[in-house]
Amino acid sequence: MAGRGIPVPRGEMVTTVADAMAAVGPLVEATGNPVVVVKSQIHAGGRGKGRFAEYPDLGGVNVVLDGLEGGLEATKRKVGELAGRMLGSTLVTVQTGPEGKKVNRLYIEQGIDIQRELYLSIVLDRSSSKNIVMASTEGGTEIEVVAEEAPEKILKAEIDPGLGLLDFQARELVFGLGLEGAAVKNGVRFIKALSEAAVELDTDLIEINPLVVAGDGSVLALDGKMSFEANALYRHPEVQDMRDLSEENAAEIEASGYGISFIQLDGTIGCMVNGAGLAMATMDIIKYVGGEPANFLDVGGGADKDQVAAAFKIITRDPNVKGIFVNIFGGIMKCDTIAQGIVEAVSQVGLAMPLVVRLEGTNVELGKQILDESGLNILSAADMKDGAQKILEATQL
Repeated sequence: MAGRGIPVPRGEMVTTVADAMAAVGPLVEATGNPVVVVKSQIHAGGRGKGRFAEYPDLGGVNVVLDGLEGGLEATKRKVGELAGRMLGSTLVTVQTGPEGKKVNRLYIEQGIDIQRELYLSIVLDRSSSKNIVMASTEGGTEIEVVAEEAPEKILKAEIDPGLGLLDFQARELVFGLGLEGAAVKNGVRFIKALSEAAVELDTDLIEINPLVVAGDGSVLALDGKMSFEANALYRHPEVQDMRDLSEENAAEIEASGYGISFIQLDGTIGCMVNGAGLAMATMDIIKYVGGEPANFLDVGGGADKDQVAAAFKIITRDPNVKGIFVNIFGGIMKCDTIAQGIVEAVSQVGLAMPLVVRLEGTNVELGKQILDESGLNILSAADMKDGAQKILEATQL
């Protein structure tokens, strides 16, 4: 953001207690401000209100005021103490779920003289294929809560992709937020720079919460979240270089290496499907018959047997999975390829759970023959609903 003219507080990312303490001196010297903030860096919101599982008294964002009376050394000691407790501990927020996320990185940031907290985001509206600016006076609060309890407090402006955010739109938003004095000009500049960044970076979402107005009228992003369009990342190697794999699901990372679209869920029925639409429909039919899908998995239209085998292994590694439903409509992806992949995967990892297979389309008879001659204990399904019912019944035995 800073590189695109969007004002942000000064700060430094650290991974050790020693680095956290070392960051304090240069930060205080550069800003002339003895107040320092220690922020947990995880892929989840609600960190300020979150609590560490190991330290229920400790939040994910902590303001250090010790330097106001004790000077630089007091600030360093306090930052070191906080870093020692926060690093390696599990932060639980409204977005992490009860299992929380382990904190491996901290951001040591300058304190800001906050006069007002606002909300600002640029979100891609896929129905109109345009970016939308959303702003609210209710900064520091989850926007979902504002939308439910006070939707009239959310301001919106649609950005024409050919013209960008126009000056009058930015001014309307600023006045709607109640900015005055120097904050008006700074706010307009901030919103326009943010909208330009959204286009340059191909983002799905840029969320600033809170956007703050400081005592001198400056407008800054006190915290930010960015989500990027995956299909456009090839244009932004500098963004890809910042990817932190430790923050992501290991199974999903492994699947992406094979070109498989995989998202882990909380259910007990593993799904292997070709095509995103069919994968969604398969999850729906499992829910319809009373089951819970354990994953979304799309092996794609042109997967080979190695990808199928890899997908099968990834599914079976989930300890929550009690059975697997393979639902394939063979077009480009041939049914015999799927069958060969299943046989190969089972021969490597074994099959200790029910497996229901529904095959239809190209080379379907050959695919069924391969499975029948494999000697595997496989239940065959006539259609999607039949398959969903059979795997549900099999997992409940």
